Amino acid sequence: MSKQRLKWGILGAARVNERLLPAIIAANNAQLVAIASRRAGAAQSTLDKYAPGYNGVTCYDDLEALIADEQVEAVYCPMANEEHAEWALKAIQAGKHVLIEKPMTTHLADIDTIESAAKTKGVTVMEGFMYRFHPQHAKVAELIASGLIGDVLSCRASFSFLMAPARMYRISRDMAHGGGAMWDIGPYAIHALRWCFGKDNVPAEPEHVVAYGKLNSHGADVVASGVFDFGADAQGRARFGHFDVSFERGRKAEYEIIGDKGWIKCHNMWAYPGDAPVISWEAAGQSETIVLPTANHFNLEIEHFSDCVLYGKAPLLTFDDARGNCKAIEAVIAALKR
Repeated sequence: MSKQRLKWGILGAARVNERLLPAIIAANNAQLVAIASRRAGAAQSTLDKYAPGYNGVTCYDDLEALIADEQVEAVYCPMANEEHAEWALKAIQAGKHVLIEKPMTTHLADIDTIESAAKTKGVTVMEGFMYRFHPQHAKVAELIASGLIGDVLSCRASFSFLMAPARMYRISRDMAHGGGAMWDIGPYAIHALRWCFGKDNVPAEPEHVVAYGKLNSHGADVVASGVFDFGADAQGRARFGHFDVSFERGRKAEYEIIGDKGWIKCHNMWAYPGDAPVISWEAAGQSETIVLPTANHFNLEIEHFSDCVLYGKAPLLTFDDARGNCKAIEAVIAALKR
């Protein structure tokens, strides 16, 4: 294994490559060496589209061939939600480190299987929540830790975009098979809520959920909203987390945290590299809007994971975290079915 640059392969020609593929190439400790797709020519066309003229990448029309490639040290898995566990396990068994696009799996038990396999093979595995690596969230955490808004008692996370015809495959199967908004953008909302109520980068776990949604003819949710009960705080005050995700509304990716002294809002959790991140707060009769430097959270995520592999560091996002998010999503889906 290279001790300076981790050699990456991308397992699929998914749309996320628009952001992810250039991020690997730009990372200071990573090298893209392969990309594969089951669709003939798709890997090559993806490389040509998002990294024109970039050399040294082997393009496969066979996913197994990439996994077998001895040059590949780490695999990024951006496949369909319900395929994550199967292909992550294949890569792990081949001795590859794996970054799995959220959600890690659509079945809680699969996370235990993946963790066990990773320990046996001695490889690093992490769920890919790129947003956690953007500096704006560290700023939010800093403001909370300062006591600015007091004790966190309520959080709201809202994520939506208008589903385009080319992306209808996301809702062409029921929730039990990985379809719908909760498995697509829901992981962001739930992860943000758990993180906001957590402490020292350890997310909190909800106790109960009430949820409402709209299902299409395939049994996939196109809209889901609800409230998590995170239990009372030390003073006996209620702590609720509100989530709202939709494929029928305009683009939104924000969360707001309300304490007993004020509030903080992150205006764009999906900030693109060219977007100036904005955080605002109000407390004790004062308010401020903070515009932070631009950053590429995909690039920072790749550099973090590569650093963990190259130098034996523990990933920021743990298996326990992945289990907590999956369990919460499963609870929402169960509530939506009633």
